[in-house]
Amino acid sequence: MLQPWLDCSHVNDTTSSDDSKSPRLRLRVTAAAESILRSGHPWLFADSVREQNRVGETGELAVIFDRKDEFLAVGLFDAESPLRVRILHAGKPETIDPEWWKARFEKALARRQGLFDEQTTGYRCINGESDGWPGLVLDRYDSTLVLKLYSAAWLARMDEIRELIKSHFSPTATPPNRVVLRLSRNIQRTAAERFKVGDGQILSGPDLSGPLIFRESGLNFEADVLQGQKTGFFLDQRENRKRVESLAKGRTVLNAFSFSGGFSLYAARGGATSVTDVDISMHALAAAKRNFELNQENATIARCKHEPLKADAFEWLNGNASRMFDFVILDPPSLAKREIERNGAILAYGRLVAQGLKHLKPGGILLAASCSAHVTAAEFFGAVRQAATASKRKFKELQTTGHAPDHPATFKEAEYLKAIYLLQT
Repeated sequence: MLQPWLDCSHVNDTTSSDDSKSPRLRLRVTAAAESILRSGHPWLFADSVREQNRVGETGELAVIFDRKDEFLAVGLFDAESPLRVRILHAGKPETIDPEWWKARFEKALARRQGLFDEQTTGYRCINGESDGWPGLVLDRYDSTLVLKLYSAAWLARMDEIRELIKSHFSPTATPPNRVVLRLSRNIQRTAAERFKVGDGQILSGPDLSGPLIFRESGLNFEADVLQGQKTGFFLDQRENRKRVESLAKGRTVLNAFSFSGGFSLYAARGGATSVTDVDISMHALAAAKRNFELNQENATIARCKHEPLKADAFEWLNGNASRMFDFVILDPPSLAKREIERNGAILAYGRLVAQGLKHLKPGGILLAASCSAHVTAAEFFGAVRQAATASKRKFKELQTTGHAPDHPATFKEAEYLKAIYLLQT
C-alpha cells in the first residue's frame, strides 16, 4: 500500500485531461533515480518507478516524490514508453498553469533573440529538453513553423501548444502564417488512432504542396517540411557550413553524404572551384541541384562546377582512389542509433576517415562530423585522430566544434553533434 503523500495542489494543470476527479498521479522512484533527477537530468525510465498511486494516462502530469514524501519533480507521463516521465521541473514546487507554460515558451524563444537577422530565416526556436520542452522541437522556416513531437505525451496538449504559438507570434512584425506537425515514427500510430493527426499535417495556415524556400546566411535553400528528414533541413550544421565557406577558396571539394548540398553551396560561395556531391539518394541530389539553381545570381556560385554523383558514399570512397580533392567533407547519418551499436560505430568512423584521407591532396583539409549521440565527442575525435596518425601523414588540427547556439545541449544524451577539421601539412 502507498503511504499518505504530500498534497500536490501547487500543480494546477487546468488544460489537460487529468484535471478530473481522479487524484493527482504520484510516483515514488528508486534512490538512484532520485539522485539523477536532482542532478537535473530530464528523463525518468519505467524501471525506476517504485510506486504509483494509480494507472496514469499519457499526457498528464506526474508528480514525483522522494523517500521523505517531499516534492522532487514534475513531468509529462507517457504510459506506453519506457521513458515514462519527461521532466518539466525539479526542485522547489511551482504552480503549473497556463501562465507557467507561456513563460516557459517565451523564455525559450528569448534565447534566440539577436542570433539571426533577415539573412537567416531558418533556425530552431525550441530544442526539446535543453529548452525545457522535453520531446518537443519547434523550427522556423521563414513564414512556416514546424512542430516536431518525439513523445506521445504532447499529443494531448496540441491545443495548448497551438495557442502558445498563436499568442506569441501573431503580434510580431512578420509572423509565421503556417504551422506544420511532424511526428517521430514511434508515435505516429498513437497520433493517428487516438488523436486523429498525422505526420506532415498542416495544423494552421495555407496548404503546401511541396518544398518551401528559406534563407540561411544569405543563401536560398529549399526545405521539405512535410516529408523531409528531421523537420525538412539539417539546421544544426549551419555553423559548420559557415566554417567550410571560410576555408574553401580555390579548393576542389568532395562532399560525401551530401544530402541536399548545404556544405557544397557554402563552399561554392566561399570560392571553391568545384564541388562533388556523393549521395545514395537521387531525391537528395535533385534537391542539391535545385539549391544551386536558387543561388545562381551569385557569380561565385555560378562559376563553381557542381558534380552530383548517385552512389553509396562508403562504396564510392573505397572504389574511386584516383579521385583527389583539396577539401573532403564526411558527414554521414548516425552510425549508432542504439547504445549496442556504439563500439561498431567508433570503428566505422575510423574506417570512413581513413578512406576519406586517401582522397585528400597534400595541403588539403578534412572535415569529419558525427551526429551519433551514443558516440561521445572524445570517442569520435579519438577515432579520427587515430586514423590520421595511421595514414603516416602529418596533420594540423584546426578546430573541433559542437552544437550551434540555437541547438543547446544541457545533458549528456543531448550532445550528439561534433565535428573536427584537419589540415594536412
